[in-house]
Amino acid sequence: MADGHGLETKKPRSSLPEQTWDAAIERLYDVALDPTRYEALLDLWEDAMGPLRSDADFASPHLMDDHVITSHFQRASRFLDHVENSDVHDELDQILKPFNRVPAFLVDETMRVKAANAAARAAFGIAEGAPMRQLTEMDAEASVLRNAVTGLLSGKGESTAILRIPAQEERKFLILRLQRCQTAEGTPMVLAAANELFFPADGKEVLRDAFDLTRAEAEVLCGLVECGSLAEIGARRGRSVDTIRSQIKTIMSKTETRSQVDLVRLALSVVDMASPALAASDTSQPPSGGGASLEPRKFQTLTRPDGRRLDYLVLGASQGPAVLYLPLTYGLTRWPASAEAEARKRGWRIIVPIRAGYGFSDPLPRSQNYDQVMLEDVVAILDAEGVKRCPLLTLAAESYYAVQFARHFPDRFTALVCTAGALPLRDREAYERMDKWHRFIMAGAKYTPHLLPFMVKSGFFLARRIGKHGFLNAVYGASEADVATFEIPEVFEALAVGSEVSLSKEHSAHEAFSRILTGGMFGDWRDDLESLRNQIPITFMNGLQDPMVPQETLEEFQRDYDWIEFRVYEDAGQLLFFRYWMDSIEALAPFVGE
Repeated sequence: MADGHGLETKKPRSSLPEQTWDAAIERLYDVALDPTRYEALLDLWEDAMGPLRSDADFASPHLMDDHVITSHFQRASRFLDHVENSDVHDELDQILKPFNRVPAFLVDETMRVKAANAAARAAFGIAEGAPMRQLTEMDAEASVLRNAVTGLLSGKGESTAILRIPAQEERKFLILRLQRCQTAEGTPMVLAAANELFFPADGKEVLRDAFDLTRAEAEVLCGLVECGSLAEIGARRGRSVDTIRSQIKTIMSKTETRSQVDLVRLALSVVDMASPALAASDTSQPPSGGGASLEPRKFQTLTRPDGRRLDYLVLGASQGPAVLYLPLTYGLTRWPASAEAEARKRGWRIIVPIRAGYGFSDPLPRSQNYDQVMLEDVVAILDAEGVKRCPLLTLAAESYYAVQFARHFPDRFTALVCTAGALPLRDREAYERMDKWHRFIMAGAKYTPHLLPFMVKSGFFLARRIGKHGFLNAVYGASEADVATFEIPEVFEALAVGSEVSLSKEHSAHEAFSRILTGGMFGDWRDDLESLRNQIPITFMNGLQDPMVPQETLEEFQRDYDWIEFRVYEDAGQLLFFRYWMDSIEALAPFVGE
């Protein structure tokens, strides 16, 4: 039996029922052509794989290890690449493309950023899915910007608008040009493109000469250009609002303009032509940065002996005692702004490795062992920072790496603090208890690792399609605690900005993600863990609403490893650190600077 894609689909032995097999192949290609259909494949696949997992040998559980299904997954992966690269998965990128030299972004009716170019992410610290209120530079104008966007989206008035936003530096301001547009499906959007202009010290003279203005008129026009209201201009000049209004009418007559908007636009053109051109900023390597609260952080770079580029971040203080932070396979490299400020207040350096294949760190050749090289890379970063000893903080299943570091480099680490930590999973039931999204990926890493790359890649491309907020809702929707956590503005900001190293408009770390999951993380590392008994303090901080480590699994961990200190939170899930970061800091404190 052929499937229409040129591959024989004869059902392999010990595989899926024929009807389910056909449906799975159909949905596999559906996802390849449209990643938003991902959950339909997830549901069918999980329903079918559950019974197969129940009959598998947990110690050596390779399921669906058949050339036919492998060929289908490989072909679907190629389809996915083709669609992403040529079909403009995201026509929003095409809308932004003409503005690649200036900061530009798109906002929808939910007042969230649907897409942003690299220049906008660097200038404003925004990420896809972030609320528009998180744009830096615009706090004071938030309501004005929101009202302008709402008005344009309504379609009842003009299709364009121009806002002048005061910049933080004196005599600088942003010109934000807003344009109503829509997608091919008719979804209304507002395109915002920004230019930062500098009003020169001789700006008044430039305008006087250009329009034959009096000195007083030039000062009034400069006030308008620099975003002043009539009341502000009048107060500055010691004149009434009526006097300022009268002067503006005279200026409009001299410049032959019909509105203040036209007047300001004309003045800006003159100022722009008279001012030296601003140097184009290098957006090829924007910092990890900022947002409404987060400060931008420049990536530090090492060159490894094999010529690879290896990046890392330093959060908190630039000098001082260090903490090594492993940011989960999602690449959650940033802390909430309040947490980063607390680290800085304490004088702590938070060192965050950007692993091979994430961000600007070069990928690792397939011939090399990812886990082993990652350990060596991180120790190289610590050496570059002059760190001899420090505690180690991890998120979720990264506790595996914490144990590997402590085992291989026992003199380098003073303590392990594992938030939402996972320990070796001892049986099939530990996987079956997970929420479906985590089970789909984690059980895939355990039982069908050869098929995992497509599952991960299509999941990453789904996140790119629906935005990071939508993806968080999909993955963590079953955990009320996690949903409540990422809805905290500074938490979402940290998640959105930090995860740029794993998923951005220009980059996807899906291959590195797959290699991490199919390394030692879901193998049997109980002996490694046991070797640390009485050797190093280990603290696990776990929530009872964790979609990967639910309560029953956590209780098994507590029984099996009673020598580990467990701290349990009823109202937390896998994102526990982002809600209880102060507790994590206090757990680290006795071991920082030892």
